[in-house]
Amino acid sequence: MNDLSKLKVSSSPHIRSSSTTRQIMLDVVIALLPALALGVFVFGPRALTVVLCSVAGCVFFEWGYETLARKPHTVNDLSAVVTGILLAYCLPVTTPLWMVLMGDLFAIVIVKQLFGGIGKNFVNPALAARAFLLASFAGVVSVFPRIRTSLPIFATPVDVVTSATPLSQMKQGLLPDVSVIQNALGMVGGCIGEISTFALLAGGIYLIYRGVISPRIPLAYLGTVAVITFIFPMGNDNIQWMLSQLVSGGLMLGAIFMASDYTTSPITCRGQIVYAMGCGLITVLIRYFGTYPEGVSYAILVMNLFVNLIEKATMPKKYGAPAKVKGGTKLEK
Repeated sequence: MNDLSKLKVSSSPHIRSSSTTRQIMLDVVIALLPALALGVFVFGPRALTVVLCSVAGCVFFEWGYETLARKPHTVNDLSAVVTGILLAYCLPVTTPLWMVLMGDLFAIVIVKQLFGGIGKNFVNPALAARAFLLASFAGVVSVFPRIRTSLPIFATPVDVVTSATPLSQMKQGLLPDVSVIQNALGMVGGCIGEISTFALLAGGIYLIYRGVISPRIPLAYLGTVAVITFIFPMGNDNIQWMLSQLVSGGLMLGAIFMASDYTTSPITCRGQIVYAMGCGLITVLIRYFGTYPEGVSYAILVMNLFVNLIEKATMPKKYGAPAKVKGGTKLEK
């Protein structure tokens, strides 16, 4: 007789895969390393300090919350590590370390754990924490130092020479001072992990090769931004304006690593396209008409809130399911 004691009953879908959460998160960490290397090269050793501080904070707060709540520890799945890296990548290198830890606390405890832990948060934890810090300390997390500036590794930098980012220049309807290639290489001011388009693309190609993400969301997101900015170039050369928009700010980081998050993005193919196009549209609207030059974070957070509705509207019909009711009579297929 077969042993039925090990039979597990659960709701569909029933998918068997050799991939584990830890393996997926490890692939994401590996994909993020090129951007980290470029960030350290451009902003110095303090960039590494901010990233490590953020990772340590997220791991500690996840372990501490689960210990106090007497829940199984999930630190080993590396999801907290990924959240810590992504949050640090969204911040300027001059962000005080205590402020980074405050963002970690908000991301892990408020956004992730209080809603049930990994897989149950309805918005991206790292982006929510960045929005929290931006709303609370806008004067700090909106200031970007000049590249290749010597900064203290642990102490909070003061009297730092700042520089205008390409997005701040385009906010005024002007093309950036640097070329598209320089911008894509990351030789510009900005946040730690979002400045290099090539480094982020390399990580994205790795994730697609490993089967961690589908190219559907990144391509639809970037394509929407490209089409809108090409058609409406704000009085500039269409191609230069479009390319500058694509390689500036956090667009690549958001499209590849955040919009494609499993938990906060749709599971249907059509839903992913709709979701990504919405992210692209809102990003451009905020960049053009908002008070803040960047719109990626808020665009993704807003679309995160509509994921359930998008999935309901785009979910394929079950095979053999009854047709719509007409005149009070249910018609069978």
